Amino acid sequence: MNHDAVARALGGARRVLAITGAGMSADSGLPTYRGIGGLYDAIEVEQNLAIEEILHAYTLARNPALAWKYIAQIARACRNAGPHDGHRELARWDAHFELTIATQNVDGFHRAAGSRNVIELHGNFDRYYCCACRAPHELHDFAELPPRCTHCDGLVRPDVVLFGELLPEAAIGRFEHELARGFDLILVIGTTAAFPYIFEPVVRARGQGTLTVEINPDTTMLSPHVDHRIAAPARATLLELGRALP
Repeated sequence: MNHDAVARALGGARRVLAITGAGMSADSGLPTYRGIGGLYDAIEVEQNLAIEEILHAYTLARNPALAWKYIAQIARACRNAGPHDGHRELARWDAHFELTIATQNVDGFHRAAGSRNVIELHGNFDRYYCCACRAPHELHDFAELPPRCTHCDGLVRPDVVLFGELLPEAAIGRFEHELARGFDLILVIGTTAAFPYIFEPVVRARGQGTLTVEINPDTTMLSPHVDHRIAAPARATLLELGRALP
């Protein structure tokens, strides 16, 4: 399916779902590695420890200094980057149809670009809270690690999903609610779609008559199961699709 045909489908849609992964933020300068929001591809880790072990809930509880050493690197990567034209193009689509964005990214770029209906499946590195009293915190720098709560001296952590943790109930609940309402078109953008909570709803929606489109320069496990595939990067594709909209 070429870009013009996808654009025509967008032009006639009433409800659209965009599922975005690390490839969506690649043009912002963030790596596309599959981990926590795709943000630690180039991070050097402690000898004999995988990043999946360091960024695990168990490590945060048992060795918060080690976990926070790498959490801070990821948070700085987010703060040193920002949304690109593709993020802003998606935000512009809010004026054309009812758009829901379900993102695996933790960088907060969709909200920063102005999108209104964003479901952050893995959380957001702009938010922090105390593990003990749950008080929210704002962290403007990471000079003292690990950060402690100003109310109870408990450990402060980012509001993101670490390895070994379940997805947030509120986000999954919203995602399932929107899926149950149905969509005319689902775009899967820059994600390997390897997780069942992404792969299975897309395949199921296609079986129910929803048009499904994958935008990814790489072939994924989802590629054989969508109606149409655009083998190209997210930003350039979204801008080209947007030019066909009013």
